[in-house]
Amino acid sequence: MEVSWETSVTDSINAIYLLFSAYLVFMMQLGFAMLCAGSVRAKNAMNIMLTNVVDAVVGSLSYFLFGFAFAFGGESDSNPFIGTHYFALNNIPSNSYDYSFFLYQWAFAIAVAGITSGSIAERTQFSAYLVFSFFLTGFVYPVVAHWVWSSNGWLNPGSTSLLFGSGSIDFAGSGVVHLVGGIAGLWGALIEGPRVGRFDAFGKPVQMRGHNATLVVLGTFLLWFGWFGFNPGSFNKILVSYPDSFDQGNWTAVGRTAVTTTLAGSTAGIVTLFGRRLLVGHWDALDVCNGVLGGFVAITSGCSVVEPWAAIVCGFFAACVLIGLNIIALKMQYDDPLEAAQLHGGCGAWGLIFTGLFAKEEFVIETYNSGSLGITRPYGLFLGGGWGLIGAQVVEVVVILAWVSMTMGPLFYILHKLRILRISSDEEIAGLDISSHGGYAYNAHHEESGPRLYGEYLRLQDQS
Repeated sequence: MEVSWETSVTDSINAIYLLFSAYLVFMMQLGFAMLCAGSVRAKNAMNIMLTNVVDAVVGSLSYFLFGFAFAFGGESDSNPFIGTHYFALNNIPSNSYDYSFFLYQWAFAIAVAGITSGSIAERTQFSAYLVFSFFLTGFVYPVVAHWVWSSNGWLNPGSTSLLFGSGSIDFAGSGVVHLVGGIAGLWGALIEGPRVGRFDAFGKPVQMRGHNATLVVLGTFLLWFGWFGFNPGSFNKILVSYPDSFDQGNWTAVGRTAVTTTLAGSTAGIVTLFGRRLLVGHWDALDVCNGVLGGFVAITSGCSVVEPWAAIVCGFFAACVLIGLNIIALKMQYDDPLEAAQLHGGCGAWGLIFTGLFAKEEFVIETYNSGSLGITRPYGLFLGGGWGLIGAQVVEVVVILAWVSMTMGPLFYILHKLRILRISSDEEIAGLDISSHGGYAYNAHHEESGPRLYGEYLRLQDQS
């Protein structure tokens, strides 16, 4: 059947939009790398940057071979729990998916492993990164993605059988991406324990600040830029018109989504700025950067279905969640160098609940039914939409907590028992760069006294 030129042009523009969004999301890997490098001590900078590269390259193969199939391999005989088709992209392109869609979803998948890497930074054996990155990207994350984003998934808000008549709205992945990565990191950090010297003999925290605020700020802005592919790009298609308006379509929703994303992150940043000022007595750039990211994480679930004013509410409480969880983490002697579990896990969970409270019915229909007329759907509880949506959002939080805990918790424990998870105390004190990677990230290294060259490190090991 011959395709009209109008259809060809529409499909081409949508493909370009999706590919450009994929490139933006992939740019976030550079943001993660800079953020992580600046947030650790200089003696571990090369290690953390290498783990970000590993997350990308290992995750690429894992997602190609298994992950995409588990996430989106849905056919008439597929089940709501896990996909069963398209392994190694077999039969792609299909009637449902093409290479552009795979590339976009791949960029999401490798971001999950990057989140988890931050929680266990500065004390983890490099081989452990290879194992958990492959498993997380190829199996754990794709199963959750199938639940929420595949048309066959049991939590999908566009499926034929809607949970509580609604399905769970997690538009760009506060739960699917960020909560999954945050909970995985939580288990890794709990099983490994805190870094050497992080808490004194009386259990009080000892400050271990990152070595380069410039890299942290650079990474934050790169992530901010990438988030405009992460959230607005999740529409997948931009040329979709709404039947009740000749001048509105996905292109207007894309713009609104970018605005809500910006407002949530900005609000969280300013609240964190003043909140931390009251708590610690000075203005802290690193805390503000994490606050901004916490706002982005929270709005990612409902960015397409809430009003701009609601995004400000989202950002305000995201900052409160982040600050509160950081206080609790210190009291419990939990050590997360990047605050990844608190930021991605805590703010991700809040984002799902927020969507269930503030989603607007008109925007829900635009996002999931292309603005079709005569359709009613559950929407935000605080806007009069009933309990269906908020119930589905709570279910998503609970099942992600359970699934990631049942999979990643035992994996980290097995690695711990096999003694391939955490490095020795001597190696940790010397720094992972010199003990595992042959030298420091910088030629001029003035942090802590210690070996400057790998040969010096080996001689010290022989003497001890």
